[in-house]
Amino acid sequence: MKLGDLAVGHLYSLQAALNRLGQDPQPLFARYGVTSELLAQPQARISIPRFMRLGHAAIRQSGRPEIGLLMGQQIQISHFGLAGMAAQCAPSMHEAFATLVRYERLTSQNYRGHSGFAPPALQFYSISPYNAFNLFVVDSALAARAQLGKHLTSGQARVREVHIEFPAPAYAEAYEACFQCPVLFGQSANQLLWDPASLELPLVQSAPATFAQLVQLCERELEQLDRHRRIREKVEEIVSPELHRRLPTLSEVAEQLGMPTWTLRRRLQAEAGTRFQDIVNETRRDLAVTYIRDTDLALGEIAFLLGFSSQGAFQRGFRKWTGQPPGAFRRQYRHTLAAENTEHRRSEP
Repeated sequence: MKLGDLAVGHLYSLQAALNRLGQDPQPLFARYGVTSELLAQPQARISIPRFMRLGHAAIRQSGRPEIGLLMGQQIQISHFGLAGMAAQCAPSMHEAFATLVRYERLTSQNYRGHSGFAPPALQFYSISPYNAFNLFVVDSALAARAQLGKHLTSGQARVREVHIEFPAPAYAEAYEACFQCPVLFGQSANQLLWDPASLELPLVQSAPATFAQLVQLCERELEQLDRHRRIREKVEEIVSPELHRRLPTLSEVAEQLGMPTWTLRRRLQAEAGTRFQDIVNETRRDLAVTYIRDTDLALGEIAFLLGFSSQGAFQRGFRKWTGQPPGAFRRQYRHTLAAENTEHRRSEP
């Protein structure tokens, strides 16, 4: 179980933003294993931790902490894949956003949650606690959706207000320049509040027949995605977001999957050769390693996210899983990564 993954289309806007800033994205992308072949591969994905590290490296390289906002301004509807092409042909902004949210899993799978659309609010899920590695993710997601509204309506759509969960960062003045409306920080959700009339605007490329055809294709892709997901993955998807509140029970997960408890127990044993409690424990272990390795979250924050009673309990659990305390594990990983990056730079022509 990992944090999730993203379609490589999410990298196109980062590439465009770096180019716009006069920065060559290719050496940076190569350092993180993002090749031109990967960017052109159908249904290719990258892990969310790699995306976060790449974005953080882009901020350091460019010296522009607001690079997420710049990414959003470079977005194209095609970056959202098949769901984006369907949304472009929708009869209205309302239908376009509903389409993007419904088929978001075709381009993004994140254990923390998924976007929502409760008009007039278009929401991007919480990825708190926030740190230097993930502010740009929220920035790019909200800015991209605001930019899409303008593209789809030839600039007629208006965002009334922007709400952002985290406190105002040092580059806060860049937000209102980007969104052209009031931006409120420290809010309960990450969301764009649209002018209600904007959601009823017809789209400049609306094509009802094409929209219906593309929605059918999206439905088939979604069904295929679900069909190939194992029962273990479905359990992990339910368990992971609940860890910071309390450990979910077998019966609660079975109810969400629409099956009796005994059926879920039997299917886990038959398909995965495992038990429900093993999945809970392994999910916590894998997420712990991911958080320690790929973020700068404090140990107390990680303990909270994974449902441990204290930081000490988390440290004992991590040592049991890996043979090392979390701090030593992080230092060793960062040292190895820095050495590999140095060697890579030396080998570049």
